[in-house]
Amino acid sequence: MTNRNLENKNILLAVSGSIAAYKAVDVASQLIKQGANVNVAMTEAATKFITPFTFKTLTGNVPFLDMWDINTPSKERHIELAHSADLMIIAPATASTIASLAYGIADDSVSLCALSTEAPRLIAPAMDHQMWNNSATQTNINKLKARGDIIIGPDYGRLASGDFGLGRLSSTEEIVSETKARAGKMYGDLAGKHIVITAGGTREPMDPVRFLGNRSSGKMGYAVAEAARDRGSDVTLISSVSRPLIKGVNIINAETTAEMFQKVQEATKNADALIMAAAVSDFRFKDINKNKIKNKDNDMDVSLTPNPDIIASIKGDIIKIAFAAEINDMEKFALQKLKSKKVDFIIANDVSNPAIGFNSDNNKVVIFSNTGDQINLPLMPKIDVGHEILNSLKKRF
Repeated sequence: MTNRNLENKNILLAVSGSIAAYKAVDVASQLIKQGANVNVAMTEAATKFITPFTFKTLTGNVPFLDMWDINTPSKERHIELAHSADLMIIAPATASTIASLAYGIADDSVSLCALSTEAPRLIAPAMDHQMWNNSATQTNINKLKARGDIIIGPDYGRLASGDFGLGRLSSTEEIVSETKARAGKMYGDLAGKHIVITAGGTREPMDPVRFLGNRSSGKMGYAVAEAARDRGSDVTLISSVSRPLIKGVNIINAETTAEMFQKVQEATKNADALIMAAAVSDFRFKDINKNKIKNKDNDMDVSLTPNPDIIASIKGDIIKIAFAAEINDMEKFALQKLKSKKVDFIIANDVSNPAIGFNSDNNKVVIFSNTGDQINLPLMPKIDVGHEILNSLKKRF
């Protein structure tokens, strides 16, 4: 099962009066799916866009609306919510709410909670682009950043006014991803560790338009990186493919094996572990044509030369994990690789199976250890495989 780092965490979701308030419902829903307990605070203006009953039905908790409500079950509800929160998310955050936070004004339910909590605050602005670009708003944003608040977005796009510009509320996926990244740093079991991960299939140029490569999509490496991020690691992901960015992960591009070799050597100087999920090319062209090779009727011979063995070259006190993508005799070749590359673990899978091969969202692997242990995992999503790999890695720290 996926290691959900928001499981049983108390998230205080604050909603202010923006047309984007309806998107906060999806944020709450996704946080609940991650196992979080979500309480909601709403400004009076927010209730004009989305009803409190919607949040009550979704979260099971009555939203905090009125600081003058004498029927509230707690003595001071904003204090109760603020003190119990592990994280506070303000989404959407209007220009008015941002100004209140910047200057310490507590005159509504959201600002009351925000000024009362010691929990990290994640602020997702939403407003017209002219309001966002106004120097007063930017000054307030810089004040909040200087105090340690995390600002998420805003995004560029079509706004309620019909104009296009910066001001759209960031996507639910981005807000939740940033929340998970922050929770990982606070509560993750791998917090304080630096893990270098590679992803994708390298490309060896033959000429300006052709290359020698493979079908690796990079999904496995990205899944391991996301899992490591969620568990608090400082993650450096060295990738040969372009995939959606992962919040909180330092992504470095490297197209060829030689480039990846250099980047890995640099990144692992202060790393605790290296996980080589990339399918690197064992060979490169001896000669690279500067111009495009034209079609010819005759056969063409090319010369290949070996690429450096990246993971075998990494020395020092670092835990090393390699992958073995095989199509036959998987265990035999995996164990050979475990020994020849002098790694701590080999993650072996059968890429001839389309259900778990290249570009699949799932994988079925065997984890071989240099101590002789063997873990046979069932078919599962690659993010779950990533967590299982990290479980084995954690035992070596």
